[in-house]
Amino acid sequence: MKNYVFYFLVGSQYLYGPEAIEQVNADAEKIAAGLNENPLIPCRVVCKPCAKTSAEVSALAAGANADENCAGVITWMHTFSPSKMWIAGLSALRKPYLHVNTQFNRDIPWETIDMDFMNLNQSAHGDREHGYIAARLRLPRKVIAGHWQAEEFARETGEWMRAAVGALESKRLRVLRISDNMRDVAVTEGDKIEAQIKLGWQVDHFGAGDIADAVDSVDSAEIDGQMEEYRRHYILDTDDIEAVKYQARLQVALNKFLVQGGFGAFHTNFQDLHGLRQLPGLAVQDLSRRGYGFAAEGDWKTAALVRVMKLMAAGKGGGTAFMEDYTYHFEPGNEMILGAHMLEVCPTLAAEKPKIQVHPLGIGGKEPPARAVFKAKAGKAIVASLVDMGNRLRLIVNDIECVEQPYDMPKLPVARVLWKPAPSLKTSAEAWILAGGAHHSALSFDLTAGQMADFAEMCGIEFLHIGEDTAIPDFRKELFYNDMAWRVNG
Repeated sequence: MKNYVFYFLVGSQYLYGPEAIEQVNADAEKIAAGLNENPLIPCRVVCKPCAKTSAEVSALAAGANADENCAGVITWMHTFSPSKMWIAGLSALRKPYLHVNTQFNRDIPWETIDMDFMNLNQSAHGDREHGYIAARLRLPRKVIAGHWQAEEFARETGEWMRAAVGALESKRLRVLRISDNMRDVAVTEGDKIEAQIKLGWQVDHFGAGDIADAVDSVDSAEIDGQMEEYRRHYILDTDDIEAVKYQARLQVALNKFLVQGGFGAFHTNFQDLHGLRQLPGLAVQDLSRRGYGFAAEGDWKTAALVRVMKLMAAGKGGGTAFMEDYTYHFEPGNEMILGAHMLEVCPTLAAEKPKIQVHPLGIGGKEPPARAVFKAKAGKAIVASLVDMGNRLRLIVNDIECVEQPYDMPKLPVARVLWKPAPSLKTSAEAWILAGGAHHSALSFDLTAGQMADFAEMCGIEFLHIGEDTAIPDFRKELFYNDMAWRVNG
């Protein structure tokens, strides 16, 4: 995350004289240094000389746009900065935009405060001027108020930075489609041109035969090397070593294909396995563990979303994965959802070291595939679904609480997650279905609904949140109002 930078743009003007400008720059440097030392700030803050004219603001915005490592800008008005001087620069800005309403000192110096202090420390004044022009320009932005040394301020800033990194990397993402969508399924379809316009995702198709040719070219040394990787990260719990070796062969081939094509995400389709002996299972899981986005059955939107969310969560360690709602538990007072998939859930969710096992699949018509089997950890998480509503993309996020799994379910040898959705299974399921949420999702222990809302705003897509305060009548109104707004502005 430290490879990403955020420009700290501080506003002032020449009215207060050169000494005041020097003090503004000195204070801004100290704030930037303090943020960079704070463990809650994941990326680097780069302090720029304070902006005093329209030309200087425009130059700073152009510099941020041109810097490939710049994931966004943070603005702060130390003094009163006339906001007309920000119009050209902000209008041209193409990076995510955070406006912090803070000030250098925490407390008012009651005994010594004078007009010189007031003229210099005008964030309560200047940030309102600055906020007006952004509102007038209808700019998407985040506003965070508080003292820069406060934990809440740093936490919120750090969370926003991760969303901005997701938006930046989203624009660079290339998605590998292996075959097409599962036949007759609607929700995994979508407008790939609109996704590239809004999210930057370049989605490219290759046939299953292209992968089969790559699989055939893998040599025994490469397979042995991948098997060593498996032994380091998993418990080998099967006598069918040849089935595991085939997954190793698949993974080596897929990895080469992904690297050579510059792909960050991919999907498979169990209805099209031309030339393959097994459906990729363990191979997909281990590639997911290494950071690739994945989804099954041709679901390129979820595969890309998983990749972006993994990048947003880099270094946190909780786990982010492709997920599917499998079945409900309707015990009164203990309602839950069991999430899983045939083979491909990412091992970063595992509570303990996963076991590699080989079992018949019963779908796809191929050999029994090797897969990593585990129970997921407990803790707060989210599930997110991206769907195409025809005139816009909609991101739906539900807060969930993953719980410990008391049962082994020996006849269901897959990776499994058990969770309680907020505010209840009944309300969350009704809201999810009313919103058109998919059966596929991205589950993350590391990210929050707030971060996904920031990401959606940065990318210009619709966002819906299902949480503790969700009530179906209000949610229906939100859906109605959103439809009206997007018909006008979408």
